[in-house]
Amino acid sequence: MINYNIQNQKISFNNSISVVVKREDLIHTFISGNKYRKLKYNLLKAREINSSALLTFGGAFSNHIAAVAFAGKKYGFNTVGIIRGEELEHKSELNPTLAFAKSCGMKFKFISREAYRTKTNLEFINQLKIEFGTFYLIPEGGTNELAIKGCEEILLPEDADFDYVCCAVGTGGTISGIINASNKYQKILGFPGLKGDFLQQDIRKFANQDNWKLITDYHFGGYGKIKPELISFINKFRRDNNIPLDPIYTGKMMYGIFDLIEKEFFPPNSKILVIHTGGLQGIAGVNDMLKRKNQPLIEV
Repeated sequence: MINYNIQNQKISFNNSISVVVKREDLIHTFISGNKYRKLKYNLLKAREINSSALLTFGGAFSNHIAAVAFAGKKYGFNTVGIIRGEELEHKSELNPTLAFAKSCGMKFKFISREAYRTKTNLEFINQLKIEFGTFYLIPEGGTNELAIKGCEEILLPEDADFDYVCCAVGTGGTISGIINASNKYQKILGFPGLKGDFLQQDIRKFANQDNWKLITDYHFGGYGKIKPELISFINKFRRDNNIPLDPIYTGKMMYGIFDLIEKEFFPPNSKILVIHTGGLQGIAGVNDMLKRKNQPLIEV
């Protein structure tokens, strides 16, 4: 697998709170952050059972789709992406995420949002096997037991000094692994990029401790929803700290952490570890969308 060197980067505040960012985004340019963690043991399993193809699911700007496509190219797997939104099939030009995945050799099947909701049904999976042949199935977002195992490796023994560990939440796999690897005295805070509180049940399927909480106030309207104040924050944060953030997950999380510090949510002298889960490939697609709306862009 990939050789990498994780950096912990401290952010300065004019108060007693200590904030350190674990730069998981630096693992790899294309298989970065939690995508590497989630894919690591799934790719080893696919190789073990001699599977030649990976099939997975995602939306048009999915970090997971891009990572699986590149991993397939790098490690010799054919890849298939089942993409939410049948209208995308008839667009003359793919967005940057899908264009990248296609350049890595991924084949697409675009399906309606209604059909996408049946993606875990056995009948639907069997139809995919008829169409594409045998494959190793990786769930949407990559979350399964092997993904949790990989995410449990995010926290290291030297991270035991932190009082809080914060991460963005999509499907719940990354935070579940972090919860399992944490110490009981640590508080794990998840910042969902999606609207609603439905992830509680998904996380409980995998998490073996109850030292966690979801902070659901910083989704900015829901998945993929972006507001000018978020873009402004992301750009200022990069200029101040030389750390890029994406607007779907890590930007919203960091905005929330800063806001909570201002509101004195964290006790004095708290030590906070922030997990940077990557996702930076999505910035190009978001900037295309913002440009069409004549809105400020994310600085790159």
